Amino acid sequence: MTEPDLRIDRDRLVAWASEAIGIPSFTGSEQALAEFVRDTFLELGLRVQWQQVEEGRANVLAIREGVGGGPSLMFNGHLDTSYSGREPWLRHVPGFQPKAFVEDGRLYGLGISNMKGALACYVEALRALDDAGVRLRGDVLVAAVAGEIEKTQYGDAQGPEYRGYATGTSYLVRHGGVADMCILGEPTESKVVLGHFGSLWARISTAGPFVHTAFSEGKRDQNSIVRMRDVLDAALEWASAWEDDSENAYRGARAIVNVGAIQGGFGWRVSRTPHRTDLFLDVRVPPTKEMTRARTQVLDLVRSLRERFPEHGIEGEVYVTAPGAEITEDHPLVAALERAHRDVFGSPPEHDVTRWFSDASVLTRYGIATVNYGTSSGLLDTVKGENLEIDGLVKTAEVYARAAMQVCGVAS
Repeated sequence: MTEPDLRIDRDRLVAWASEAIGIPSFTGSEQALAEFVRDTFLELGLRVQWQQVEEGRANVLAIREGVGGGPSLMFNGHLDTSYSGREPWLRHVPGFQPKAFVEDGRLYGLGISNMKGALACYVEALRALDDAGVRLRGDVLVAAVAGEIEKTQYGDAQGPEYRGYATGTSYLVRHGGVADMCILGEPTESKVVLGHFGSLWARISTAGPFVHTAFSEGKRDQNSIVRMRDVLDAALEWASAWEDDSENAYRGARAIVNVGAIQGGFGWRVSRTPHRTDLFLDVRVPPTKEMTRARTQVLDLVRSLRERFPEHGIEGEVYVTAPGAEITEDHPLVAALERAHRDVFGSPPEHDVTRWFSDASVLTRYGIATVNYGTSSGLLDTVKGENLEIDGLVKTAEVYARAAMQVCGVAS
């Protein structure tokens, strides 16, 4: 059979991505972008399912139906952006604003890297298949989902803007959005990610008397913030042991623990000692380790701290458990991506393991073999903001189209 003449329209891809950048879609406010994506899918003649996740938030699932007899492939991408652009430290950075611009062959704008660029590549891949008259045996699904960014409701931080960690994809798979395999276009620098770590978030607290500064003489060592110094030192010792433990390594990548936040006292009333100080840890867990075991080990840390510092009023809890994900190196989806990448780039892709979270966490638990693969410029440019090389976007769109042909099969 003659090889289809796949042609990626660079200008069309950039125009769609630019329009998507111009629609703000911070976590909790994804609906306007979902409507734009839905309209695009309808223009392409796809069967479209609208999933209202909650008020102001929606998933869009589009299906390019095959003729039958082949596996189905999903392209999954999140609508929400990591930032709003209104953050004080980002307001002056042009690439963190919802306005696209091109400079030196790169497309800049809020969300282009994570991950409106991937959504644009999905759309262009389908258009290229249509332009080439390619009929596939299996279905191709494109899921544009709300709420993937690593965040969660906690304490006073309540509301949809804090509901991330696969909120949209969890809704998707419960409402019919399943396929045999899935490609997630997270920014991987064109590497095939065979697995990623999961996340466990924990709070450890110290307690102390709530007293006026005037009456605190001789009680400094009872201050919950001062007591936290002991706990932090011990927690850092534990973190080093966690990172050095071979049980927590995965494919040569070490685990990692981050001290994500400390909260204690009242900036508007420092004439009082704080009754409680909280330490927050982000513990990365390999996909080969059960979350129940990781949870037990973290809570064992809390118990050991309580025994070691019995007067510190220590308590703790685990409030996020987001498992990792993996795929075997010899899986047909990996082979399809490798061949497609080689056809486009002229050499095989590198394999990788990452310590960030993705919606593969949920998809793999529904039996959907999932690979993360997308274009990326590496670390973000903190001077100009989010950006992707346009040539990288063009090549990635072609890889996606070719991978769909490999996975779903081309009908004669």
